[in-house]
Amino acid sequence: MNVKLGEEVGYTIRFEDVSNPHKTKVKYLTDGMLLRESQIDPLLKKYSVIVLDEAHERTLHTDVLFGVVKRLLKERDDLKVIIMSATLEAQSFSKFYDNAKILYVSGRQFPVDIYYTEQPTSDYVDAAITTTFQIHLDEQSPTGESLGDILVFLTGQEEIEQVAKLLEQKAKMLPPEALKLMVCPIFSSLPSEKQMEVFEPAPSGCRKVILATNIAETSITINGIRFVIDTGFVKSKAFNPLNGMESLVLTPISKASARQRSGRAGRESSGKCFRLYTEEAYHSLDNFTIPEILRCNLSTVVLQLKSMGIEKVHKFDFMDKPPKESLKKSLETLYNLGALDERGNLTELGVKMAGFPLEPMFAVSLLRSTEFGCTKEILDIVSMLSVESIFYAPYHKREEANKIKMKFASKTGDQLTLLNAFREFNLVKKSAKEDIKKWCFDHYINYKSMTKVLDVRKQLRDYLMNLNYEISSCGKDLAMVRKALCSGFFINVAVRVPNKRMYKTVTDNIEVRVHPSSVLVDPFPDCVLYNQMILTTKQYIRDICSIEGEWLKDVVPPQYRNALWTQTANMLKETQEAKQTVEEKTNKNTKKQAYVVKHTP
Repeated sequence: MNVKLGEEVGYTIRFEDVSNPHKTKVKYLTDGMLLRESQIDPLLKKYSVIVLDEAHERTLHTDVLFGVVKRLLKERDDLKVIIMSATLEAQSFSKFYDNAKILYVSGRQFPVDIYYTEQPTSDYVDAAITTTFQIHLDEQSPTGESLGDILVFLTGQEEIEQVAKLLEQKAKMLPPEALKLMVCPIFSSLPSEKQMEVFEPAPSGCRKVILATNIAETSITINGIRFVIDTGFVKSKAFNPLNGMESLVLTPISKASARQRSGRAGRESSGKCFRLYTEEAYHSLDNFTIPEILRCNLSTVVLQLKSMGIEKVHKFDFMDKPPKESLKKSLETLYNLGALDERGNLTELGVKMAGFPLEPMFAVSLLRSTEFGCTKEILDIVSMLSVESIFYAPYHKREEANKIKMKFASKTGDQLTLLNAFREFNLVKKSAKEDIKKWCFDHYINYKSMTKVLDVRKQLRDYLMNLNYEISSCGKDLAMVRKALCSGFFINVAVRVPNKRMYKTVTDNIEVRVHPSSVLVDPFPDCVLYNQMILTTKQYIRDICSIEGEWLKDVVPPQYRNALWTQTANMLKETQEAKQTVEEKTNKNTKKQAYVVKHTP
């Protein structure tokens, strides 16, 4: 369109708005930001056309938007809504929107040959590595040039780094005259300069193999791909409303995702897709991905709907109704946090919470930090936790990176460790004695993530200033910081299991372990709070800090205080009695020991 970005054409993402309210005619924004705009302007009057793209992904916010725009269509005759996707369950959407018209637009797609395994694959990681080298050696021109790059779909950072390491090791064993293999991983916490390597053309005499998660299905487009290796799996979030635990579960992809993946090989020319599963397994896959709204924590969504004036959230017109248990758990959580009153209406605190682009518990900690005189510190910590991990540990330098990370470590836990890192970053940035990018590189800190932290912090600070909150600092009294965190995360308190390197959650009595990424080491504190509980291979708690159990009597809202404090006190008593018993036995055994020293004449 030959216009300056941010004027006639702009975009809005979380914590970043590059648009002009007076000039912008076309605006690209995330589903979460459009939903946030609908809180402020329920009729979305500034838009005449709303296009919801990649609808098949059925993200949490997109599903809520489906209901929001359906309601708008009944109130605004002038509004046009377009729901788009390359792999859409069109009939279901048409029915939801009162038999809306279905339009089929043929896109430019070159033919892609699909190959399946003859037998089920027991180890898809090993199969992906083997298939990569088969393609690399077989798919060459008569002169030995690459016939196209390879895209491998894997399930997460750990798996990507594992495969990258093995591919690089095996690539060194290729004959000197052979076509070189350039391994390019891409995942969210990878530094931006490393991510950009994925989009650069492969050098002459070299082929790229890109290792990615399902982000490469639709969110990014990489030129030069002619070969796709589809492992057939994805890590999906799941939420158990009975115990509040989120889990990352390895699950088979849907047919829609499989089609998206194979389509990556046919964007520029004909291509090939190697599915590391049988054709029979493909036909047994679900047609579409299970919507997030059926398997996620709904606390943020319920708070947003309440702020839009939708009091009876269970009657909201969802395309797929979320489980009653999930809605009930979300309402209970918001009530315990003080966001809802006994009738389920938003409180004054709840109205303020809804104005922040944060999870409810983070919003409470930030808003209540003024009571403890540590708003500045909580602002720093919440901003750091609002971006992807700032620490980056490449697989070939992991030990060194972890050692440097411990320079910032706080004995009280991970949140204070992040605060130390942020303070040090700011000191270096302001002093101008050292190049800040080099400092980040030397300390294995993602510079792009840190610049994002500064943007997030500024926006959150502006929110607080608009509410006339004072940005105060507690100085060296960092116990106030942990109390403020406790005021928002008191539901997430755990007590150490007697004589074990484990904890038990107070609210649900679930035994959990400290996540390996935590700076907390033995001897573990008796009582901690955590930001997140996840299930991977084991049940873990992440982003942990030590607290004093007695703080709960002061920081927890009245409606939840007695029950939580009583349970915590009983568990702490059991832990401390067991610890005392062990100490007494140790002292007793020490006294019984006798030492005989034989002197040699």
